[in-house]
Formats: sequence, C-alpha cells, structure tokens
Amino acid sequence: MHTTLLLDNYHRCFGEDLIVRGADEAERLMVAPFVVLSHGVQEDPIFSYGNCCAQDLFEMDWATLTKLPSRYSAEPLHRNERAALLEDVRRHGFSEKYHGIRVSASGKRFYIDSAKIWMLLDAEGEIVGQAATFSQWYML
Repeated sequence: MHTTLLLDNYHRCFGEDLIVRGADEAERLMVAPFVVLSHGVQEDPIFSYGNCCAQDLFEMDWATLTKLPSRYSAEPLHRNERAALLEDVRRHGFSEKYHGIRVSASGKRFYIDSAKIWMLLDAEGEIVGQAATFSQWYML
C-alpha cells in the first residue's frame, strides 16, 4: 500500500515513474540502487519508509529507522535548513535538485546531491507525508 502511495505521488509530481510499474514493485522499490525515504505528518515526523539503500546509508535497520524522527537525519547545525526545505515542499508540492549534508546512525556525514522531494497525498487529497529519493551522495 505504501509503495503505491510513493509511486503514484512521485508520478503526480514529476510526470515520470520512479521505477517501472507492475508486478513485485514493492520488492523492486525496496532493493532499488537509490535511496527512497518517507515520513508522516506527526508534529515531529517519523520515518515511515526507507528502502534497503536508505537503511544501508543511514546505518539503521527497518525497525530503528521507522521509529526515528526524520529531523535526526540532519545534524543540529543543518536542521533549520532542512525544515525550511520541507516547508517549501509543503507549499509547492515538490522540489528537485536538493542538496545537503546528512548523518548516519554512527555519525558518518555524507553529502546528498540532486534529491527529489515530494508531498504524499492520499486518495482524498489529504497530506499524509513527504518522500525523498536520491542516487548521488558522497561521504565527507
């Protein structure tokens, strides 16, 4: 169900498919060679999805990642910048070519480049979260 939400909203925002749609798309998105993350709409949003590439990069398993407030993906110094970006995405619906510094569970810092971020809307058009994908990063 969440895979469909991610993929449908990605297509709505960017006019293209994130992966080829069809059979086994949940498994294919989970093992894709690029990062896909999402968080909900809680007051302090919690990650609701992270594919295997995201789990590896952030050095967290599914259970740990999906309990983490997404703001902790950025160092304290970069959290205001991240919050401003997410508010801009909320107003405009999506953002392309975002770049910034993030941090893994063990404190490893990495720079992400050309990230796409989009709003997640349910069938009634209600905001249920935000998602991001990127395939370019390098360790700092």
